[in-house]
Amino acid sequence: MKRIWAPWRIEYIEMEKGGGCILCDKPKEKDDAASYILHRGNKNFIILNSYPYNPGHLMIAPYRHLASLEELTDDERDEHFEIVSRSIKVLKQVFKPDGFNIGLNLGKVAGAGIDDHVHTHIVPRWQGDTNFMPVIASVRVIPQALAETYKKLKGKF
Repeated sequence: MKRIWAPWRIEYIEMEKGGGCILCDKPKEKDDAASYILHRGNKNFIILNSYPYNPGHLMIAPYRHLASLEELTDDERDEHFEIVSRSIKVLKQVFKPDGFNIGLNLGKVAGAGIDDHVHTHIVPRWQGDTNFMPVIASVRVIPQALAETYKKLKGKF
């Protein structure tokens, strides 16, 4: 049997679940590099997904703790989707993906890992980036460390 080592996953496995909201807590920490916050807007921010599907997997979230899209004010909504658009431009420049998955998972049954704080995922995609590993072995191989992705993207927004 072959083994694929992913030692960074142990942090997620062992972390205490529950309590607090990561999308509320991270912006308050004020250490953007440690929190992987790439951009702070007036109403929303961009953060790298700590458990990405691909390098450059971003999340855009409002600072306010809201569970649903319709609760956003006009200003929050407008800035949110302007940042989504700008993020796509940056990711195209830096990573040159072949496409994107962009989406919101609203509610636990819709696949939301954080179901009480609305956020948009942007996942860069490349031809051939999906292979047998997730299907057969339930393993996803991410070819770039988060710190390296952060360095490539920081300051581009």
